[in-house]
Amino acid sequence: MFDILIRGGDVVTPQGVGKYDVAIAGETIAAVAAPGAIPDASAGRVIDASGKIVMPGGIDPHVHCAWHMPLPDGTAMTSAPPEVVSRAALWGGTTTLIDFAARMDPLPLKEVVARRDEDWAGKCYCDYAYHLMLLGDIPPEIFDELPALIDAGYPTVKIFTTNITPNRVGRLVHFGDLWELFKTLTRAGGLSVIHAEDNDIVMHMYEKLIREGRVSFHNLAEVHNALSEDLSFRRVLRLAEAERTPLYMMHVSAATGVQAIREARAKGQPIYGETLHQYLLYTQEDYKRPNGQIYHTYPSLKSQQDQDALWAGTLDGAINCVATDEVCCSLNIKTIGDRVDDTTGGNSGVEPRVGVLFDEMVTRRGYSLSAFVDQVSTNAAKIMGLYPRKGAIAAGSDADICVLDPSIRGEVRAENLHESDYSPWEGHAITGWPTLTLLRGKVMVENGAFHGDLADGAYLKRSIPEDIRAQPAL
Repeated sequence: MFDILIRGGDVVTPQGVGKYDVAIAGETIAAVAAPGAIPDASAGRVIDASGKIVMPGGIDPHVHCAWHMPLPDGTAMTSAPPEVVSRAALWGGTTTLIDFAARMDPLPLKEVVARRDEDWAGKCYCDYAYHLMLLGDIPPEIFDELPALIDAGYPTVKIFTTNITPNRVGRLVHFGDLWELFKTLTRAGGLSVIHAEDNDIVMHMYEKLIREGRVSFHNLAEVHNALSEDLSFRRVLRLAEAERTPLYMMHVSAATGVQAIREARAKGQPIYGETLHQYLLYTQEDYKRPNGQIYHTYPSLKSQQDQDALWAGTLDGAINCVATDEVCCSLNIKTIGDRVDDTTGGNSGVEPRVGVLFDEMVTRRGYSLSAFVDQVSTNAAKIMGLYPRKGAIAAGSDADICVLDPSIRGEVRAENLHESDYSPWEGHAITGWPTLTLLRGKVMVENGAFHGDLADGAYLKRSIPEDIRAQPAL
């Protein structure tokens, strides 16, 4: 006896798209069968998905919940907590989030994870995981602690090659420490996730623009520029090549970054690229629009040429995932800074990601459903060590399912979303939208109603597969 049978839809499976019936027993998918092969009487509930797309739940591998946010007056606040963001994610068809456990204080890594658990455990509607994050100077004992954490299910480590803004000292990891980290990750089976910008170039441009009085946020693309991305990417990639370390380059924003990844992959390096839907939809010209800060994250938006290169990267393997860099806050906080050195990064974007990208990829650009699902779900599952438990509609996989209705028409409106009082995608065309979301077999969103419970979200311990670490496997 099955609990749920989803029938009649176009199902996106690892083998391709077809008309299948999907049977769910408990938390997992029990069978993917030919239409009508499973009788209605064998399921407790039958869901008719005729005319709809049945796809794996979205996976956002880059979010910041309950995250420290410096403000222009020298104070700080935290971004919206997992309760808010995970609820919005499920409304938008995303069932898994990956955040960060950052070593802000001189603590053992186990304690860093335990403290982050206080923000998440029992406070998240969907499933989740953390990247470890190392900041500033890394003491030698951390390299000794890392292998045990990787073995325990925390195999990804984020670093910054820049402090991002002049007032955020202590983020940059120096290349000697990065070298030691890469050696440790290679030996222990980990993967490094990188925010790569050249700190000297970035800080030089801050000093230059402030000296010249050109301090408006409209000039951010001059500070966080394409040359900075080029220099930093190539330096990081060369160090990774020397140590055979797999990398995931976060929020690729420039054509130079895409090209650096493409060249490294051509040599056989296990390198994967992530961009954001901000970069795919907006350019530096959008800073000139009213409340132009809402389109910003770090690194900055760049030119139309850079955006075109990002789209090309989604087709040739240089860009494998489209994430959000979610930092959920109010419009007031998002726009409170208006200088190159105090503009708030991140965006409230986890809910519209799947629907907006369906329109941009499938409707407008003719991407196959499989290629679209790869970018919003499956590739992240494979790279981050969650596949095939997540990111697949297959027997044995978690029953994380998004049913998307391609007949829905309209526009994105913040008033219809569930995470903030603004949306950078306000007015964007809708040519399909998630209408049903299941998390491990439980219906979380259906017919405009939310059925989740904060006890539903589970932490996902991960292990990076050898094939992902050995060569560009995607």
